[in-house]
Amino acid sequence: MRMDAVTLKQLRALDAVARGGSLTAAGQALGLTTPAIHSQIKALEDALQVTLIARLGDGTGSVLTEAGQALRAAALRIEDVLARTSADLAALARGQAGRVVLGVVSTAKYFAPRLVKMLQQSHPEIEITLRVGNRESVIEGLERGAFDLAIMGRPPRRPAVLAEPLGGHPHGLLAAPDHPLAGRGPDIEALFDQVFLAREAGSGTRILMSRWLDRIGEGRLYETLEMESNETIKQAVMAGLGVAFLSLHTVTEELAQGRLVQIAAPGLPIERHWFLVRPEAGVPRPVALTIWGAVLGFGGSFLPHLPGAASQSGD
Repeated sequence: MRMDAVTLKQLRALDAVARGGSLTAAGQALGLTTPAIHSQIKALEDALQVTLIARLGDGTGSVLTEAGQALRAAALRIEDVLARTSADLAALARGQAGRVVLGVVSTAKYFAPRLVKMLQQSHPEIEITLRVGNRESVIEGLERGAFDLAIMGRPPRRPAVLAEPLGGHPHGLLAAPDHPLAGRGPDIEALFDQVFLAREAGSGTRILMSRWLDRIGEGRLYETLEMESNETIKQAVMAGLGVAFLSLHTVTEELAQGRLVQIAAPGLPIERHWFLVRPEAGVPRPVALTIWGAVLGFGGSFLPHLPGAASQSGD
């Protein structure tokens, strides 16, 4: 096994096969011929003495073997390191101390720009890059080393991270002002007759909603309608398509303007916390530690404030 013979061109060819599903598609993506892609993969397999791709049984394309998947995961981490280094060099060329990549779950996008602005004002010598994704993609970014820091709700078990709380993160049930449950006390029977508008299965909010409904309903079935973003869900709720369990930090404006209202239900609002996390493995870069300290120093002042700060608990 000759790891020193592995090249970036070979690794990028392997990644292109994984993305495109065939050598032909990989060649088109990279601007190379199919034989050229085959040559890159063959040289890679010869150097490592393993089979990296396998033809599909119907001959329609190729997939990565288990060894190929492991090598591709390493290749993606290498690309992340190269991209980060390139950005650091560009920042240094502009006279800055470097760049810090901050990953945030999509629910945090409602306050993350405010936080980035505060960081730019307090540390103009450091470039801050914001990346937004669902919980799974943020965890993947931490694992690959694509993010220096991240903001999310519950810290992941893997990869191992260091986590510090930033402030409270309330969740509640929302409906249009004219919804039959608006202004009423808790009604479990009527609640489970509703359509619950929800994010995708990988969303932290979806996980919290499912656990809450399972607890109060003792396993009772309920209808869900999955939507791709908080904004789509909010519009659907206001249109009367159902109710939604959301972070209250995503609806501060709608609550203040009366376009949405909280629905009383047992155990609501649920109070969780926002966390700032960073990978435990490896030595953090000095610029990342500087921004880590700055975010914690703000004391959660960048988090949204709920109108009236009144809860509608159904306990």
